[in-house]
Amino acid sequence: MLKRFELGEDELDLIVKELPKSGVIVLQGDLASGKTTLVKSIVKSAGIDENVSSPTFSVMQNYGNIYHYDIYQNGIESIKKNGLFENFFEDGLHIVEWGDENLIDMLNKYEIKVCVVKISVLNDKRTYEVNFA
Repeated sequence: MLKRFELGEDELDLIVKELPKSGVIVLQGDLASGKTTLVKSIVKSAGIDENVSSPTFSVMQNYGNIYHYDIYQNGIESIKKNGLFENFFEDGLHIVEWGDENLIDMLNKYEIKVCVVKISVLNDKRTYEVNFA
C-alpha cells in the first residue's frame, strides 16, 4: 500500500504515527532531503531523549530499540563488512538512510518486513511516499 504525505518539519508526527514500530524502514532521498530529521522525529515520538545525528562514519547508532544506519558511503557493503546485517533479525525498529534496491532485495530474500520512504523537497515542505510492504 502506498501513501503520500506533504508535510513541513513541524508536521512530521502525522507520518511518524503511520510508520511501523518494528521491522525495517528504508529512507531514500537526495542530500538534505530530511532523512535524519525524520529519524529524529521517530526517536522523539518513542519517548527517547537523545541527540540524534546521522551515523555516516560509524554506520550504525542505536537509541533504545531503534537502530539508525547510514550507508551513504559504501551502500550495502557498509552493513556487510561491519557485520550489521544480523541486526535486522533482532527485535526493534531499524531505519536505514540511503538504502537502495540491493538492500531491499536482500531483506526480502530473508522475509524481513520492509517499509520504504522516498523523500523529496517541495519548497519549504517535503513529500513522503511511503510504501508499506
